[in-house]
This record gives sequence, structure tokens and C-alpha cells, in this order.
Amino acid sequence: MKLLNHLINLLFPRVCAACGNILLEGEDIVCTTCRFLLPKTGYELNPNNPLAQNFFGQMPFNAVSAEFFFSKSGKVQHLIHGLKYHHCRENGIFLGQEIGKSLLKAPDYKGIDFIIPIPLHPKKEKIRGYNQSHVIAEGIRDTTNIPIAENSLVRKVFTDTQTKKSREERWQNVKDIFDVNNPAQLAGKHVLLVDDVLTTGATLMSAGKALAHVEGIKISVVTAACAGN
Repeated sequence: MKLLNHLINLLFPRVCAACGNILLEGEDIVCTTCRFLLPKTGYELNPNNPLAQNFFGQMPFNAVSAEFFFSKSGKVQHLIHGLKYHHCRENGIFLGQEIGKSLLKAPDYKGIDFIIPIPLHPKKEKIRGYNQSHVIAEGIRDTTNIPIAENSLVRKVFTDTQTKKSREERWQNVKDIFDVNNPAQLAGKHVLLVDDVLTTGATLMSAGKALAHVEGIKISVVTAACAGN
């Protein structure tokens, strides 16, 4: 079996999902160099970070952060694009595990009861094969043992991709598109809202507004990435 694995690796070498270089023995998904160089934000330890400030006066989130900075053609973009467009679920698990490690050290993220991934519309999830935010949430769960509140937040409207829309178009595209299932399950709980990338914050705002109707809920937010510094 060991010989067979060596032969497979020789013919089909495993490469780093961030840089594309061949992974060495003992490395998995992301090479050691990239793990060291991936641009962490440290925002989970700064309650007044720029992402949190974007929501001040609009949505009373308990905490807002992103694990990595995202830049065009950068290592984090390769990980996110592999997850979203090339069926690389393992990228999402890796990103979620890295988020979980950071949140375990962050005071504002203590006492979370449930993880809630931003849902895709069922039609879009069927096309993609999975919800990338749910995969990231699985990685967070692996590291923190916090359960995922399955199907607690649902996307009731099929929307176009946000990628090429202006800021105003993004806000209009996701306005009032979420509903909450079984709000009694979330009443009085601290929940962690999870998405892949934070740009304008429109999707998270819309989801937060739907969840805010739940009595006594406390909402924290984390994404795998945000715009580069």
C-alpha cells in the first residue's frame, strides 16, 4: 500500500492549494511556507477593527472579524476560488480550522452556542454541489466543537452573483432574502454567523437583520477573508 501511494504521488503529485508547489511528505492541503506566510488579520483580537466599524450604527453585532486578507491573485484568493469553483472542499475545511484556532484565543468570541453558515439558495447549492460557507463552518466546528445550527437560517430568494455588482447593487440584491427557522432554538443564544469573504457586508447585514428578530440573540460574525490591507 505504501509503495502504491508513492507511485500515485509520483504520477499525480499533491500540490499546495495556496501556491501550487508540490507538497512534501507530512504536508497537507497548504505547504508549510504558505501556512507561515498567509496574511492573517488579527481582527478577532481587536473589537474596533475596520470591519467592525463598518457595521457601527447599522447592526449591533457583538464582534466582527476575518481570518485572512484577500488580494487579487494572492494565496488566499487561490484557496477561496478552489473552494467555490473547483470543488476543493478541503480548502474550506482548512480555512475553517484556521478560523477556529484564532477564535479560541479571542475573548469576544467566548461562549458561542451555535455556528450559522450563510446559506445558499437550494437551486444554487445544487449547482455548486455544496455551500462553501457550510464547509468553512465544518472546519470551525472541528477545531472548537461548537455545533452547527443546521437550516436555522434559510435563503428564500435566488439572487445573482455579487461579484461584479456595485456597492448599491449588492445591497439591493440581498435585501430581505433570509428567513429564520425555529427561532426558539436560537432564543437567548450567542451565534456565530460565517461566510467566505466580507466585501461590502451586505449579505451579512441582511442575514443579521433576519436573526435579530430572535429574542435575546447575540450575533458574532467571522469570514475566511476580507479585502487586503
